[in-house]
Amino acid sequence: MPDKRTAPSKGVFTATVLANRQTGDCFYKADLEFTDAGAKALATFQAGQFVQVDASDVSLPPEDTIPAHLRDVCKRKVLLRRPFSFADVTAEQDRTTAELLYCVLGPASVRMTTLERGDALSIVGPLGKGFWVPPEKDTALLVVGGMGAPPIRCLAQSLTAEHPEINAVAFVGARTAETLPFEGTLDEVSQQLGFWVPAFAKYGIPSVVVTDDGSVGSRALVTESLVQWLDQHEHRPEKTIIYACGPENMLSALARVAEKWNIDCQVSMERRMACGIGLCQSCAVECRVEGSQETVYKLCCQDGPVFDTREVIFKA
Repeated sequence: MPDKRTAPSKGVFTATVLANRQTGDCFYKADLEFTDAGAKALATFQAGQFVQVDASDVSLPPEDTIPAHLRDVCKRKVLLRRPFSFADVTAEQDRTTAELLYCVLGPASVRMTTLERGDALSIVGPLGKGFWVPPEKDTALLVVGGMGAPPIRCLAQSLTAEHPEINAVAFVGARTAETLPFEGTLDEVSQQLGFWVPAFAKYGIPSVVVTDDGSVGSRALVTESLVQWLDQHEHRPEKTIIYACGPENMLSALARVAEKWNIDCQVSMERRMACGIGLCQSCAVECRVEGSQETVYKLCCQDGPVFDTREVIFKA
């Protein structure tokens, strides 16, 4: 699959917090505003790209509000920026707004829960290479595993705006209802029509929801729900593409599904990206060399985070 992506100009910009609120047990949503040079640069943000957020100067919340298992680790000083992918980007004439969905997992994200309207955040971006749409596709299967929601949500937005000829279906999987990174569910009639997740329904995209314990939707793996859909619906493999973000074992399973069905598949990979610009070399992804038995290591922060599954050597 030819990769025609180009990396837009990146820089260090200040984002102003418009809102920051809790949306689930450990999920938060921060709405950010960029103006001037930042608005221009972030207007080119591609779904699947990421930014590096500096949380070193953000205050900790009161200790009794920090989850018990994070209290000790949160005492550490935050030295490195943290990578995040936007879930929504809207460019206007003189400003660009972005939605940052995050899960509280460590000292940086715990600090981010204290952000309030008017606070400033230092952000480096846009970084990496995002999803791309090969020519002549008419069906996009969007697969979300756990906290893989932001880049896929952003892709749903761009597909709707830039590729209205493509019909999309979203497949969402999580361990339990509490770990679904989406707000709310639609009414029973909407669910019967296939619209479970409001974040996709607003773009007219139906969704299939599964959980490991069956607490929401069906009890299944998200890869199983995708295979079931492929079995039950007419589609042409050469016209179909899978886009996914989630745990690597899920991405590995999707790569096998895509190979079996001869469907193009792009996945957003996750690695520890300390610098985000290729200097630290800490985010290597082993990849095949086309036409050879050799492999090479590519950098998730520069060559990805989005890769064609045909080139990735999955360990899982």
